[in-house]
Amino acid sequence: MSISDKDFEQLRDFIYNICGMYFHSTKKYFLESRLTRRMDATGTNSYQDYYQLLKSLRGGEELKFLMDEITTNETYFFRNVPQLNALETKLLPEIVESKTKMGFRKLRIWSAGSSSGEEAYTLSMILLEKRAGLLKDWIIEIIGTDINETVISQAKEGIYNAYSVRNIPDLYKRKYIREDGGKFILSPDVKKFVTFNKLNLYDDSKMIFMKSFDFIFCANVLIYFDTASKSKVVQHFYNNLQPYGYFFVGQSESLHGVNDKFKTVHFPGGFTYKK
Repeated sequence: MSISDKDFEQLRDFIYNICGMYFHSTKKYFLESRLTRRMDATGTNSYQDYYQLLKSLRGGEELKFLMDEITTNETYFFRNVPQLNALETKLLPEIVESKTKMGFRKLRIWSAGSSSGEEAYTLSMILLEKRAGLLKDWIIEIIGTDINETVISQAKEGIYNAYSVRNIPDLYKRKYIREDGGKFILSPDVKKFVTFNKLNLYDDSKMIFMKSFDFIFCANVLIYFDTASKSKVVQHFYNNLQPYGYFFVGQSESLHGVNDKFKTVHFPGGFTYKK
C-alpha cells in the first residue's frame, strides 16, 4: 500500500516528536516499508488506523516495535581505530592524570546509540589492558544506551557473529573471545564493566540524569536528527560531560552549525571535541 504525502507527514511528525528522528521526503519509501511491516504485524488496514493505534493506550508497546524497525544498527568491534588509538595513547592518560590530582579514581564512559554493544565492549577490552598499570585500583563504568530494545537485549548477551568480530586484534581475540559453533562469546571480564539501558536521547527528563562522564561516544546517531534535534541532544551531551572530558562522533559527522560550545581537538586520522 503506497503511503500518501499526508499520511507520511503525519507519521513522520509523530516519530519526530517522540524521538527527534527526522525522515526527509527522500526517505519516504524506507519509512513506508517499515510501517507496512508493522501494519501487517498488528492487523491494521490503513496508515491512518496505524497512526491511531500509536496514539492509543497500547501505543507505547507498539512504539517499541516501530523503533526497532526504523533504527539501523550496523556496527562491529574496533570500528574507528584512529579514535581508539587517540583514546589509549593520549586522552586516557591525560584524563587519568587530571583525576588523580583531584583524588578521583573512577572512570565513566557513555556509548550513546550503543546498538548491539560492540563499541562499549571494545572500550572495555582496551581499559582491561590498562588494569595492571594506568588504571590499577580504578573503578570503571561503561554505560551503553539505545532506543532499540532488541539490540539492547543482544548487547547484554554478548554473543556475536564473525562479521562483528572481524576487526578485533588477535591479542584481544585470544584473551577475551571464545568461539563456539560459529558464535563468538565475550569473556565475563569484558562484560562486568558494562551496563546497557534503553534511552531515548530526545527525552529531556532522562538525559539530565546521565551525569559526569569522562568520555562520551555517539557515532552515526546524529545523522538521524535534523538541526534542531541535534542541537538539543548535543547540548545534553555537553552538560553531561566533565569539564576536562571528550566527546566523540562518527568519522563523517560534525558539530558545525549545531553547537559552538565544543572546541575541536585533532589527532592522527581524526578528531574529537572538548569543552
